Amino acid sequence: MSLKDKIKQHPGLKTMVHRALIPRGEAGPRLWVKMFVNPIMNKRGKGSKIKRARLDILPFNTFELGKKSTIEDYCTINNGVGDVIIGAKTLIGIGSVLIGPINIGDNVIMAQNIVASGLNHEYRDVSKPIHEQAINVAPIIIEDDCWIAANVVITAGVTIGKHCVIAAGAVVTKSIPAYSVAVGNPARVIKQYNFEKNTWESI
Repeated sequence: MSLKDKIKQHPGLKTMVHRALIPRGEAGPRLWVKMFVNPIMNKRGKGSKIKRARLDILPFNTFELGKKSTIEDYCTINNGVGDVIIGAKTLIGIGSVLIGPINIGDNVIMAQNIVASGLNHEYRDVSKPIHEQAINVAPIIIEDDCWIAANVVITAGVTIGKHCVIAAGAVVTKSIPAYSVAVGNPARVIKQYNFEKNTWESI
């Protein structure tokens, strides 16, 4: 059994470790974690860039940024409840928010102000405030060569297949098959690539 699993099995120890890593009521790590732990634990590919972003990165989950990938200004990256893995030559656009678990492939373009969150808050127990209820987690997967346009929202559990285009402002609540164009709220597929005819066809 790993150290991580042992800590999870003891609630008191888990709380103590959590407080050592994160100030009470906050999502970001303490300064000593940022300075001394994360540089060792995180994996950054050659030529990758992180600009003026907020990194709520903690050592008990994975954060990886592939070769020649960029996280632009004013982004927020949070791996507190699940891994955040970003492939090579991928752009995370200005003001975007990524909350793990999320796995983004190679050569992905994510435009401005995209929100992709692999978690949801439970709400059904009306006797408790929502922030005191459970968190449901389901990974987001964005495969290689996708273009996610500005202001898109991607919800937990969604897979976006290879070489998809998600139009600006779309809200993606269900998985999108590879080689598709999706629009709207909720997002729906309006085009798919026909490999037999070598053309994009309207649905």
